[in-house]
Amino acid sequence: MYSILIVDDEPMIRKGLEKMIRQTESLDCSVRMAENGEEALARIREERPDFVFTDIRMPRMDGLELCRRLAEEEPDVQVVVISGYGDFEYAQKCVSYGVKQYLLKPVGVQDMRDTLAKLTNALGRKQSPYYLSVARLDEWVEQMEVAVWSLHSEELERLLERLECDYDFAQLTVSRQNEALQELYALLVKKLAHRDVVPHDKELRLEGVATSAKSFGRLAEAVRKIAADLKAKRKGKAKNPVEAAKAFIDEHLSKEVSLEEVADVLGLNPSYFSQLFKQTTDETFVQYRTRRRMDKAKKLLEQPHYRITDISYEVGYADHPHFTKMFKKHTGYSPSEYRSRLGIE
Repeated sequence: MYSILIVDDEPMIRKGLEKMIRQTESLDCSVRMAENGEEALARIREERPDFVFTDIRMPRMDGLELCRRLAEEEPDVQVVVISGYGDFEYAQKCVSYGVKQYLLKPVGVQDMRDTLAKLTNALGRKQSPYYLSVARLDEWVEQMEVAVWSLHSEELERLLERLECDYDFAQLTVSRQNEALQELYALLVKKLAHRDVVPHDKELRLEGVATSAKSFGRLAEAVRKIAADLKAKRKGKAKNPVEAAKAFIDEHLSKEVSLEEVADVLGLNPSYFSQLFKQTTDETFVQYRTRRRMDKAKKLLEQPHYRITDISYEVGYADHPHFTKMFKKHTGYSPSEYRSRLGIE
């Protein structure tokens, strides 16, 4: 059975094309529909079609962008562009994206039959009817990257099992399986490198591996090794690094702990840690530390038995005048004024 997706923002045209397709004799097929390119991509990721019939002019994502995305993500899907615009420029762009058929509206029944005959003949000439979905594999790599980075071992194992079961690599030859797994591992390594995680084994070596079980075993072993090395680098702390950094800062507010020291405790590059902290908290390392020091100072000032000079030391300021200046800048009041407002003399 062939799978066909019709993409057009006009309901009547979608229904008309579906009717013509179903009238084609001896064609066993399922037909799905989408209103625009964005919806089409979502449906394609759910279930990869054999053929896509798409309009050019559509809202949200037009047919040309859909063709471009398909050329990148699903180059083996055969695309037919159906448009009411006979502009040669559109046809040229479609050809550059690998589109083989370009039909003008209104499409006749014979036009549809001839087109489907060409598409099915071309599909029949391919050596293998099975192709891996690039978009779905990219999604797997992104999820695996997060699982490794967060040291979520259960999710990591689930993803490894899902890869072997869901994507049905069994339909590929062992050599093609090996190539696909090597590509996946290389992409994962590349993504982790942006997080300053550099695995010891930058390539997945599968030379001479003759069974898919051994190939997947090698991949699983390599991914687990990355996670184990990362955990060791973080000194066994399987926590979110930013949350771990916050906890460390809060525990050492009385000391002048530097960003470099905290990054070293977490096993991260200082520059990368600085960027990660800012992106996650919307505060710089120093801004967060200062805010937490002032929060602690306010709590201590609310307790009459603490002297203000002692509080300044307790929150990391050996220079009392500097503490007073920072507290007023943060709250609008000096420490003594803050106490007075609470009725504490």
